[in-house]
Amino acid sequence: MTDDYAKYESECEKIRAENAKLLDEFADWLAAKGLSEGTVGKHCENMEFYLNEFLLYEDAERAEEGVLMAGMFLGYWFIRKAMWASRASIKANAASLKKFYTFMLEKGKVDQEALDDLKMQIKEEMPEWLATLGRYDDPDIGDPAEVWGL
Repeated sequence: MTDDYAKYESECEKIRAENAKLLDEFADWLAAKGLSEGTVGKHCENMEFYLNEFLLYEDAERAEEGVLMAGMFLGYWFIRKAMWASRASIKANAASLKKFYTFMLEKGKVDQEALDDLKMQIKEEMPEWLATLGRYDDPDIGDPAEVWGL
């Protein structure tokens, strides 16, 4: 194992531990808002995937750094990597991201501008993410450039 990879893995382990604590706090925060146990579980499951799979996929990114990565996640990575990607799951993950980063705002981990930008991006780009998913799932489209709008 190279030194760089060992350093990356070590950093990821630290971040996963931080994420576990954040997810526990997020679950408590959601429950305090009156959400059902099932809804809390689904939001936490969505965020666990975002935090520990997507944000750690290429770099060791912390949760607060992920507030500006929703477009890459929902419009590209999730479509390619999550075999359960569907219109409903993209929308559910968008809702989870908004709730999680609202929680992070209340914790002082992100600022209002970043949260507003996240919400605006989701609102504005959702139609294109859903269209991209449709093209990705269309067996008649074989050209990746056509799928991703290149």
